[in-house]
Amino acid sequence: MAGVEGRVVAITGAGGGIGREHALLFAEHGAKVVVNDLGGSRDGSGGGSQMADETVQLIKDAGGEAVANYDNVATPDGGAGVVEAALDTFGRIDVVVCNAGILRDRSFHNMTDEEWEAVVNVHLFGTYYPVKAAWPHLRDQGFGRVVVTTSTSGIFGNFGQANYGAAKLAVVGLINTLAIEGAKRSITANAVAPVAATRMTEDIMSEEMLEKLEPAYISPAVVHLASEECDESGSIILAAGGRYSKIQYFQSPGHEFDHLPGVEELAANWEAITDMSEAAPRR
Repeated sequence: MAGVEGRVVAITGAGGGIGREHALLFAEHGAKVVVNDLGGSRDGSGGGSQMADETVQLIKDAGGEAVANYDNVATPDGGAGVVEAALDTFGRIDVVVCNAGILRDRSFHNMTDEEWEAVVNVHLFGTYYPVKAAWPHLRDQGFGRVVVTTSTSGIFGNFGQANYGAAKLAVVGLINTLAIEGAKRSITANAVAPVAATRMTEDIMSEEMLEKLEPAYISPAVVHLASEECDESGSIILAAGGRYSKIQYFQSPGHEFDHLPGVEELAANWEAITDMSEAAPRR
């Protein structure tokens, strides 16, 4: 089983939490890792090299290969910088794992434009820029793996997280298209929705839940999706503690009119239109 051995993996937000667990597990399985982390706080403020450096040192102490990168992936130059670090250090890029994130929670009524933009920039543009920079290399070599981080807040919604939820569902739209466009060149694209105890969730989960949801549980799914043997693409995988499951879109049979319906006629058939009892998966 080739897995990810010898592959070059760039992981954003890998200085701590889930991202660090990803980096350690990839390295354990023989991958060469670019550890990207701006080193900021949970709301995105500040920065520093310590978090990324610590992850790199842990990998090297265990006999693995890694290099630190401190770029801000929410910018075009920062996203490109992550990929350049892989090319300069290891000569190639095979896998991009987009994990960087911040939170600026507030009810939509009270949310400021700055709070909206800051979160969308990191989660959506911070996914787009590294993948965009890596994409030509993945196409040219006829192999690549893209794994992005979505969230149940985007898939199902969550109070106070309109900015976060919107960005997290947007990255699902991205991987849906990348899965189609990358198929002929053996490039897969998937999303992982983690439920884990990290600094992003430490004040919104109970102690009992936090104890059950170690970040390390997320990483096996990510490493598997990045492996050579896994051909899964365009999927959302939910990982929560020891439970892993797939989230998929379904469509009802609906009701077809042979004419332009009026609003009243549409309303009269609304129950048939929205009946999900015989719904089928879209893919």
